[in-house]
Amino acid sequence: MDVAIEPSWKSALANEFSSAYFEALSAFVRSAYVHGPVFPPPKLVFNAFNLCPLPEVRVVILGQDPYHGPGQAHGLSFSVPDGVAIPPSLRNIYKEIAADIGTTPPTSGNLERWAKQGVLLLNATLTVLPGQAGSHQKKGWEQFTDAVIKTVSNEREHIVFLLWGNFARSKKELIDTTKHLVLEAAHPSPLSAHNGFLGCKHFSQTNDYLNKHHLKPIDW
Repeated sequence: MDVAIEPSWKSALANEFSSAYFEALSAFVRSAYVHGPVFPPPKLVFNAFNLCPLPEVRVVILGQDPYHGPGQAHGLSFSVPDGVAIPPSLRNIYKEIAADIGTTPPTSGNLERWAKQGVLLLNATLTVLPGQAGSHQKKGWEQFTDAVIKTVSNEREHIVFLLWGNFARSKKELIDTTKHLVLEAAHPSPLSAHNGFLGCKHFSQTNDYLNKHHLKPIDW
């Protein structure tokens, strides 16, 4: 089927888009949008891919579900549009960046600037119903995003995968750790950030690794 997504991803994921499970997933998602609000807006479902083509990926940050509050989700894990209150997990991410590398936290929760530098902000599930976390899980999105992770692992070298929380850490088995760096920590949620996320120094470690391999570091 024809999917409106950035060309490098369209080519790399062609087998997924032509598969039976993706046809069923697409039918489910289309029906959901017809029958009521779904987040993010349809044109932003593949925003992470459109802002960060496969050849430009340097870092992958894996989330689980899009935000399910009005106006929050825009297709990038942990990110919200300009003008939307910064969610608690992202506040802790900013707190860790400030402690790790000494930068002043931004006033916006919009992480498009990361995506445009090669940070793939990937949620495992790409759509959700308002106020219903996990409502579009186990419909096929996880199979698709697992394929995305494996594609990055197989086709690229020296990528940094940031896996925060047990769900994200479960995806380590999809990654070839002989040619990529995998950094793991607790989830940045206020419920768990003090169990190892705060103080993890993942942002300086990411840039140290990129510099070591003569790749441009991320301006966090």
